[in-house]
Amino acid sequence: QVQLVESGGGLVQPGGSLGLSCAVSMTNFRLYRMNWYRQAPEKQRELVASISNRDVPNYADSTKGRFTISRDNAKKMVYLQMNSLRPDDTAIYYCNRDPPLPLWGQGTQVTVSS
Repeated sequence: QVQLVESGGGLVQPGGSLGLSCAVSMTNFRLYRMNWYRQAPEKQRELVASISNRDVPNYADSTKGRFTISRDNAKKMVYLQMNSLRPDDTAIYYCNRDPPLPLWGQGTQVTVSS
C-alpha cells in the first residue's frame, strides 16, 4: 500500500526557515519525479517544487531562490528546505509523485506569522 507521510511543519516568523520531510512507501520510488505542493485556505493546490529521478530540481517562481528540494532514494524520502519564509507561504504542504497518486497524505501545516 502506497503511503505519503509529510512532517516538519510549524509556526515560524517571517524571514525564518523550516525543513519539511516526506516519507514515501512506494515501489520504484527512485524512478519517479517527486513534487511538493501546497494549498492555502480557499485557494487551489499549487506545485511549489519538483525533483526529477535524476535529482534535477525545478521551482515555482514564487519559491525560486528560497526553497530547496532534495531526495534520498535509499531512504525513500523527499525534503523541502524553506528559507526566507513569507506570510503568503502559509499553507498545508503535501508531497506526491508525478503523476500524482490519487490518495494524498495528510500534509503538514506551515504558518508564517509574527
